[in-house]
Amino acid sequence: MRLDQFSGIVAFVKVAQVKSFTRAAAELGVAPASLSEAVKGLEERLGVRLLNRTTRSVGLTEAGAHYLDHVRPAAEEIWAAGAALRETRDRPAGTLRLSLPWIAAPLLIEPLMGPFMDAYPEVRLSVIFDDNFVDIAAQGFDAGLRIGELLEKDMIGARLGGPLQTVVLGSPDYLARNGTPTRLADLAAHRCIAFAFTRTRAISPWEFVVDERHIEFTPDARLIVNTLPLCITAAAQGLGLAFAVEGLAAPLLASGALVKVLEPFCPSYEPLHLYYPSRRLVPPKLRAFIDFVRANAHNLRI
Repeated sequence: MRLDQFSGIVAFVKVAQVKSFTRAAAELGVAPASLSEAVKGLEERLGVRLLNRTTRSVGLTEAGAHYLDHVRPAAEEIWAAGAALRETRDRPAGTLRLSLPWIAAPLLIEPLMGPFMDAYPEVRLSVIFDDNFVDIAAQGFDAGLRIGELLEKDMIGARLGGPLQTVVLGSPDYLARNGTPTRLADLAAHRCIAFAFTRTRAISPWEFVVDERHIEFTPDARLIVNTLPLCITAAAQGLGLAFAVEGLAAPLLASGALVKVLEPFCPSYEPLHLYYPSRRLVPPKLRAFIDFVRANAHNLRI
């Protein structure tokens, strides 16, 4: 069966039901002439007359009545599906699938997932954490989250929050026993806690700025972990220095369990961006999430 044979079926069924091209066109929101051409094209492709037309009435031929019995259920399902979509077009509903780096767990998801799901009870939230780049379209995600400067060029980005300040952290006890570094060269004499990427197991270098020059330092660490929160916890336990985003360590910094060192050399990163493939027809569930995060940014550490 040729694909274009489906063209005109919905038009034919609607005309057959209401027995009027004018009424059918009004219900479908199209011009009567366009509706007539669609039915005529269907008849030509099928090679039979489906409707008898006069200036005063429209009726089914025998072949048309037989054809209607077979195609009406499919047409009605198409209308029902369209009605269901229109009903939810402006209402956030369905499953919102997000691919996020682990940094987003404490900064974004933990503080907001409860309030967001309370605000939008028809949205189901599916969050997969992965620090590697993910092809969100190929893997069925609605959106992903990455640092702005790492955003793929063919994606639309929605900025969430402000720049991410980096810090080097140590516990007061550790610094009392090992000294406080004041120069980057001092790091060679300190125990460092390293973050490694899950898939590649590569250690993430610590990034600094000295006289507007970017410098990378890859720690020779005894302790290597694959989540930044664990790096921070280890630093608070006095196991060494950690390099992290300041927002992740805010509670421990506020309590005095951790202090910042080497502050003049620690740069800030571009803000987090939620990215998605198309600006056109953004699903209401995704638009609701973006707006909700922005409205609550003052309560987040981003």
